[in-house]
Amino acid sequence: MSIRRPDIVLLVLDTQRSDRLSCYGYAKETSPNLDAFAASATLFRNAVSAAQWTVPSHASMFTGLYPSAHQVLQSYSVLPSNITTLAKRLSANGYYTAGFCNNPLVGVINNGLRRGFYSFLNYSGLLTSRPNQAGFSPQLLDRYRQSFKRLLAGALNWVQDSFARSELLLAFSFTPLMVPLWQTALSFKGNTLKSLDDAAQLLIDRRGIGNEQPIFTFINLMGTHMPYHPPRLYVERFAPHVLQDKAAQHYLQRFNGDIYGWLAPLADALDERQKMTLDGMYDAEVAYQDHQIGVFLQKLQENGVLNNTLMIICSDHGEHLGEKHFVGHSISLYNELVQVPLIIRDPTGAFPVGAIREDVVSTRCLFHTVLAAAGVASEIEEPLSLAHSSASSDRQVFAEAIPPQNVVNLLYKRQPELVLSYACDQPRRAVWIGNHKLIETGGDRLELYDVRNDPQESLNLTDIFPENVEFLQECLQLFAANREAIATSERAHSYNDSELQRRLRNLGYLED
Repeated sequence: MSIRRPDIVLLVLDTQRSDRLSCYGYAKETSPNLDAFAASATLFRNAVSAAQWTVPSHASMFTGLYPSAHQVLQSYSVLPSNITTLAKRLSANGYYTAGFCNNPLVGVINNGLRRGFYSFLNYSGLLTSRPNQAGFSPQLLDRYRQSFKRLLAGALNWVQDSFARSELLLAFSFTPLMVPLWQTALSFKGNTLKSLDDAAQLLIDRRGIGNEQPIFTFINLMGTHMPYHPPRLYVERFAPHVLQDKAAQHYLQRFNGDIYGWLAPLADALDERQKMTLDGMYDAEVAYQDHQIGVFLQKLQENGVLNNTLMIICSDHGEHLGEKHFVGHSISLYNELVQVPLIIRDPTGAFPVGAIREDVVSTRCLFHTVLAAAGVASEIEEPLSLAHSSASSDRQVFAEAIPPQNVVNLLYKRQPELVLSYACDQPRRAVWIGNHKLIETGGDRLELYDVRNDPQESLNLTDIFPENVEFLQECLQLFAANREAIATSERAHSYNDSELQRRLRNLGYLED
């Protein structure tokens, strides 16, 4: 009797910072359910997103490529047809592929990220889309009604897609007239509860799916994304001052309605009360989403689903909440954005129970990890699976922040001085090796940090360790020039092994 290949669940917690989860050391108990899950899984302490915002980050997880290689860099970008997605690879190898997505930039915009999914449910927008979903589509509804519904959904998706691609329409969407529409009628954050319930139903009931056919399930949740409207119970726990403080309520209302403010650097730093308000409301959203995830995981556990499931829980990027004069996730490559949670639980022992991995890893390698678990990775792809632990000091991990052009154009029109001051229009690249991380902005601004001893990146070490800066800048230059080769390895490419080892030893990355 053949053994069915594992089901695979990729659960992406959109905009979730790792440092706001208690399993990552946060002092407040925001994530008891994820903590319990992590205790039965492997937790990656230093996982790095390949990009700072949703579209390129998801594209990297779905292709295994860095952003400059897959070229899905803008809201209007489309994945090149010659690049095969994770879902397409799995579908071609016998997996039933299903998406349950709350982010319109993945679930609505026509960017190619849905390629390979037999079923893809979108929970954002005026109408949830349910193409090819035999397990969920009501069979008794009149087929003409269903045809009308599909046409209406297509029209609405076209409207939303147009807003993402047109600078004028995007600017119009930020006006006071449009903000309430985006946040309420268009269900900007989707429906976490419904999407998790539907995903659990598919995995448990397996309606219309053969007993031997494995399932790949992608889920995107938007609970921690702005705007912040957590239930009162969670506000009472994490931001009680908001319930009594009229000034805090006014600030929160203004913040939730100022979509432009989610994109632009701050002209002035947040005051103590504003910072406390944002932190508390974000934590409340984290805790509420954790509760919903706990219900989802409990359903799967009680029905025996987790016994044969590779479960990956991660984030596509984090969020600035006023740190370094940034809010949101449009521009920087600081840890608040690119150091993300990553927890993997599998039934085979490839990811040991209760293990904590300290090595720096890229979320782009989730592509290789899933293919390896499904038994379909190539000889080149399999070594990049995160199942292979590496404490090697010559491993390099990269991240790229290519500014969203429509955001830059809006910033130029409203606050051109901030664009210049914070180099909002310049690409950023970062490399991690050993304890060090180098950020290069526009080719001339350099920041070197010891991310192990200074995770808040408060001390720029460029003047203290110039040789390290020079070496890491060479790595970035090689990455930019040879991104396709870098995609197949995370080791240095310009040096033979002996030269690389010598330079790493001289710079203090290797011990004698």
